[in-house]
Amino acid sequence: MFGIPGKQAVSLTPAAASQIRKLMAKDGTTGLRLGVKKGGCAGMEYTLEYVSEIDPHDEVVEQDGARVMIAPMAQMFLFGTEIDYEVSLLESGFKFRNPNVVDACGCGESIKFDESLGAGG
Repeated sequence: MFGIPGKQAVSLTPAAASQIRKLMAKDGTTGLRLGVKKGGCAGMEYTLEYVSEIDPHDEVVEQDGARVMIAPMAQMFLFGTEIDYEVSLLESGFKFRNPNVVDACGCGESIKFDESLGAGG
């Protein structure tokens, strides 16, 4: 992982940790795997999927009983990201505060990373 010894790759707010714990319990999964893929108007999109097994190449982040695995190809793009879970009148979902993002589309679903990270849009 592209990290700092003793520091987790990503952090979870209490709301995100709570929601991930609920999802893990409801679906009987090991945790959620976070990744990125090409797509969207800004070039890249976040992905989240339930997983029952931890891939040996995943970076595992455990916080307050919640477990997130970071897919190997996404690790350099996600280091330093804070994951939150927000609920509003119209929508609810995970929000990503990622210091590596240089641009995003208007709806916030699609992002662009610095070209030096290798994820040109």
